[in-house]
Amino acid sequence: MRGIRPFSAAALTAGLILALTTVGLAQNQQQQQQQQQAPPPAGGPTGAQGPIIIPKKQPTAPQPPPPPPEKPKTPEYSFSVSVPEVEVPVVVETKNGDFIPNLKAGNFRVFEDGVAQRIDKVAYTSDAPMTVVLLVEFRSQWWPFTYQILEASYVFTQQLQPQDWVALVTYDIKPTIVVDFTHDKRAVYAGLQSLQFPGFSEANLYDSLADTIDRLQPIKGHKIIVLITDGVDTFSHMTFDQIRKKIAASQDITIYPVSIGWALREWLETHGYMGSIGEMTYLQADNQLQYFAKITGGQFYQPRFEGGFNDVFQDIASRVRNQYIISYRSSNPKLDGTFRKLKVEVVAPNGQPLKVVNQKGKPVKYEVIAKNGYYAPHAVE
Repeated sequence: MRGIRPFSAAALTAGLILALTTVGLAQNQQQQQQQQQAPPPAGGPTGAQGPIIIPKKQPTAPQPPPPPPEKPKTPEYSFSVSVPEVEVPVVVETKNGDFIPNLKAGNFRVFEDGVAQRIDKVAYTSDAPMTVVLLVEFRSQWWPFTYQILEASYVFTQQLQPQDWVALVTYDIKPTIVVDFTHDKRAVYAGLQSLQFPGFSEANLYDSLADTIDRLQPIKGHKIIVLITDGVDTFSHMTFDQIRKKIAASQDITIYPVSIGWALREWLETHGYMGSIGEMTYLQADNQLQYFAKITGGQFYQPRFEGGFNDVFQDIASRVRNQYIISYRSSNPKLDGTFRKLKVEVVAPNGQPLKVVNQKGKPVKYEVIAKNGYYAPHAVE
């Protein structure tokens, strides 16, 4: 029996190489067939084939635009206009200066721009305390003028009662509060005594009045400004038109201007020291002070000599302590800042003119002193 002839080493090696070659060719052919069946899509940032193939994104359909927002419904509002209360201080006195008390609401008629108004309330302040600012001109000028101004201020302080509130304010180029509100008139005397050397020659009357009015606004109740001055304004930033509107808009403030230096002015004019310009300046000053009194329901005073100071300030105190305060709401609801003319009449209960007689039964003439108008407030936007 023939035995099996063993293979030589060379033959085994050649066979192994042939087998591996055959397997490799078969695998390579299989990979080529797979690539031909599913070729990778072209892609990448530029659309070319490269070592890393990124498929392109398929275009998507554009999203439909969002629906337009619904138009909001306009809410319904109900508007109401709050007409501010108008207060009119009124003094009713005879030609001799006697006050007529005990008048009721039915005795008064108030007309605004010619239209009768419905009066809500009438209060009579018999012997009522005062809330008063003593506004004193204190500037560097001819000393006799300054002396009379200070002398008049002392005389007014004598009229104060313990229940009165009083503040002392001086002005030259600006207002200065010398004594804040106090019941103690000794503090006012001390404040006047401290006024020794005026610093400036300017008298900014309009600016000082405006500042005083602004400081008085937060204080409740009726307020008085006793203005002791020669009436000249020299350097104010405000114009006369601006200050008159501001004063007229301040319904609860009454101004009593006291013009000082009438006799001194006559002496200067007689001796040729005044000049035509000076005369016109003081004439304009008097007219302005009269307007301040009239528009607020006060009274303008021009005492000729120092001996008349006492009568002047007694009259001011009496007027303030014996006045009627008429309150009403305007029938004109427009808040347009316009000027409203006022007229106050006193009538009998039957609507006829009121007849006043003295103790002997004789008729007595009287007058009604009240402000002639006010500025309506502006609407708040």
